[in-house]
Amino acid sequence: MHRKERTADTLKEEIAQIVSYELEDPRLMMVTVTDVRLSADKRAARVYVTIAGDEEEHKAALAALKHAAPYVRKQLGLSLNLPRTPEIHFVRDRVEEEGERVDQLLQEIEREWESKGKETDS
Repeated sequence: MHRKERTADTLKEEIAQIVSYELEDPRLMMVTVTDVRLSADKRAARVYVTIAGDEEEHKAALAALKHAAPYVRKQLGLSLNLPRTPEIHFVRDRVEEEGERVDQLLQEIEREWESKGKETDS
């Protein structure tokens, strides 16, 4: 694993700890850090998060994370020995949502096939 990926993994673990245990904002109760991607120059980090709940809860949690980003960055600087602490940008991770949508579509197709198969059998 390259240095950049190791740094991203370390950042992910630390940010997950900070979000889960240090930020006392009720809007962040259902937030999970799923990935961190560093820019090529390591000056910025995109932090991907999943958020349980409806669209309003997603917006509220992202607003809370955006507000907390400077604090998260400061805590990273204190806990990690990095030459430069990257700017933190929280991004909603939609992979799980898109996966659920694909599953729904596949189930619909399967039901259509089953119903067509029953129609031709009779």
